[in-house]
Amino acid sequence: MNTGSDEPGEVAVAADRAKTDRAEGEQGAEQRLGSRAPEFIKARRVLHLSWQVGVFVLGLAVVVAGIIMLPLPGPGWVVIFGGMAIWATEFVWAQLVLRWTKRKVTEAAQRALDPKVRRRNITLTVIGLVIIGVLVGIYLWKFGVVMPWKIKDQ
Repeated sequence: MNTGSDEPGEVAVAADRAKTDRAEGEQGAEQRLGSRAPEFIKARRVLHLSWQVGVFVLGLAVVVAGIIMLPLPGPGWVVIFGGMAIWATEFVWAQLVLRWTKRKVTEAAQRALDPKVRRRNITLTVIGLVIIGVLVGIYLWKFGVVMPWKIKDQ
């Protein structure tokens, strides 16, 4: 898709192609749902159960680290989705959640590339920058470059 063009039909055509490609890919993906553990582990119930517990604990640790990173510095959402990907190697529910998330992110990206949405976002950004510039100008006109607190008086 050419993102530099303002042709309205391009996004719709690309979205239709993505849906077709995704539908073809999902038919193959349906067969891959479930455990991706090696066959010798799947063959032994106790070993497979311990494998699943290990994958769950590892994924949980990564997801918790991602949750901790949300208010702290760090790539919180990336780490959370990494933990979900670890869970998706073994659990169908995590695979379905990741598939749904990927679909929603792709749809949001397609909507963001829509020329009308881009123009609206650029317009709102320019208006916001003008408002901030006016406020900074008023502050500098009223107070000058001096900071509002008096460091020398303390």
